[in-house]
Amino acid sequence: MLRFLVAGILVWALAGCDSFSEARPMMDEYLERLSRVLEVEQVDSQPLPPADSLPRRRERLLTLPELELGLLDFLSLYGCELQFVVGEKASVLGRVMQPVNRLRYEVRFIRAAEDCLPEIDDEELRESLVQAIKTKRDALPIAVWNATWGTEEIERLVTLSKGFYPVEEKAVATSDLLRDLNQLNRVVRALNNQQLDVSLDDLGAIHQRWQAEFKAGQLINSARLLIETLNAGTKALQARLGERPLCLNGKPNNQSDIAQNFFFNIYIERIQPYMSQVSRARDGLIVGLEQLAALQRPVMPVSFQEWYQRYLSQQVEGSLWRELDEAMARHTRHWQQLLGQCGLRPQA
Repeated sequence: MLRFLVAGILVWALAGCDSFSEARPMMDEYLERLSRVLEVEQVDSQPLPPADSLPRRRERLLTLPELELGLLDFLSLYGCELQFVVGEKASVLGRVMQPVNRLRYEVRFIRAAEDCLPEIDDEELRESLVQAIKTKRDALPIAVWNATWGTEEIERLVTLSKGFYPVEEKAVATSDLLRDLNQLNRVVRALNNQQLDVSLDDLGAIHQRWQAEFKAGQLINSARLLIETLNAGTKALQARLGERPLCLNGKPNNQSDIAQNFFFNIYIERIQPYMSQVSRARDGLIVGLEQLAALQRPVMPVSFQEWYQRYLSQQVEGSLWRELDEAMARHTRHWQQLLGQCGLRPQA
């Protein structure tokens, strides 16, 4: 009898397998089946507060200090490489430089100005150029911020309008983005240390990939979906734990067999792999973005800090990712308590 019952459960589990091909239907199906298996009233997931989009670009962009026009005009006539750099900025295109090109200009200015110093005999001009170099070096972190978090491209990477992280997404889907972030974080560290020989050649390609991908935003959406689902599932498990024990005297029975099969065939084989996918992608992509922001905390705009703490930080109070870790651990623990009533407690 038990053999036929277990077989029936397996057929039942496989019959709705299409529901597990996308994140939202999979979570809805899990909660519906969980309530049936536990023989409790279904607990609907409670939506989290609406997610916040990345602050608007005008709130993220920082203002770079400009040199006096008189000094720039004079330097543009001086006979060294600096005149070409200054001339580029003074051109029509230079006035509307995108953040990445502006960062390149700032680095080129500093390097050209320092190369130009030995050629200047005029003490007053020399002193003005020394001060200009100091101003540019002091403002370099602002140019770096604008070329990373102040870009339009980063908005595409973290947009919340592209749904959930795909089920059964391969790790390679985020590998290019992770490689880009590792490289970019090395560049930021070097520039933070005033190491101006670091290459900026790949920044354009990195931004192009940001514009073509939305994986970070999808991960944020999926983290929220998982939290809502797991919290609702935990309430269902708590409701069952508050009733009569699943097994009398700790001895397995038909109902415990049904619950155990559901645990392994649905939760372990379907839900947990998606949780692992999201967690692995988080450990790469979101952690890489967290580092990109944390490296620039001294210039981080106030308007960005709350978004950073909620959607990128891993451990601060109120972090989405800390909330997800707690929801996953709590849900698994309640499954262990339930099956433990029958001597079937699974290991974490």
